[in-house]
Amino acid sequence: MTILLVLLVGYLIGSIPFGVLITKLIGAGDLRQIGSGNIGATNVLRTGRKGAALATLLLDGGKGAVAVLIGAFWLLAGPIAGLGAFLGHLFPVWLRFRGGKGVATFLGIMLALSFWAGLAACATWALTAFLTRISSASALVAATLSPIFLVAFGRTDAVWVVLVMVVLVWVRHAENIKRLIARTEPKIGKS
Repeated sequence: MTILLVLLVGYLIGSIPFGVLITKLIGAGDLRQIGSGNIGATNVLRTGRKGAALATLLLDGGKGAVAVLIGAFWLLAGPIAGLGAFLGHLFPVWLRFRGGKGVATFLGIMLALSFWAGLAACATWALTAFLTRISSASALVAATLSPIFLVAFGRTDAVWVVLVMVVLVWVRHAENIKRLIARTEPKIGKS
């Protein structure tokens, strides 16, 4: 029962659709009708509002981190709360369970589970983005290496939860993977 409660609290935190809220607040319209229709920072960037994209990135990452910290403080179940937040972002109740791909939330969770492992994951994303200019490729590489970073920095207890999230990141990027293979995936900042 305790695990379910932690998962639910994490889910509710993670289900806050910051990208949708921010684009409406700044008068950019419904984010789900723009670009890819995704609710994350990369799609917010397609509105041409870099500040809004940065705010979405930080808030989506922050909700993952906050869920982990609340779970760790409250019931010593940070990884479970993080999984709940990740699922909330992917399947938010407020948007009829049609959410984002979870990359920023995933990175926020990683930072809260282990700052150094999370920093390694963020650096991997940034380096891959610098080299390829493709957000989805950066996300897939960073997510895939994250369990290794957790082991390297001593958070073996969280590896199984992160592995579940890695699988979901790959599943949510199925269309991106097809475009990557076809070499038609758009570069960062392009529609």
